[in-house]
Amino acid sequence: MEIELTTTPSAEDARTISQGLVDFNHEMVHDLDPEETEIKFSVLARDYDGEVTGGLRATCFWNTLHIELIWVSKEARGSGIGSSMVKKAELFAIKHGFEQALLETTSWQARPFYEKLGYELLATLPEYPKGHACHFLTKKLAEK
Repeated sequence: MEIELTTTPSAEDARTISQGLVDFNHEMVHDLDPEETEIKFSVLARDYDGEVTGGLRATCFWNTLHIELIWVSKEARGSGIGSSMVKKAELFAIKHGFEQALLETTSWQARPFYEKLGYELLATLPEYPKGHACHFLTKKLAEK
């Protein structure tokens, strides 16, 4: 057997790994939705000229909205755009049957912002990155 490390795996190798995990998960938990049912989406905020002033990227799978990133331009911060984008993402997730949300943020980013929106601290990973911390937050979206 050979163990290979590569920073450029082939598309076929990447698919083999992903499908292998999907198959294993299905064997272990028969009623688990397969990864293929995930929903990737973005929420964009635009100014009156059509320029993007903020955005949110997320994926929904396994009954959970995963907020991957959110950004608001310096000029638009404090205007409510961030809250509006998160709420729109949450409503989209609820409409599609997802029950909870999960996100991560670093110590210099937006933990208080998310807590104001009802997110609760789940865990903190210290020294990630070095000298800072990474916070994982969650929120119940809807009862099934």
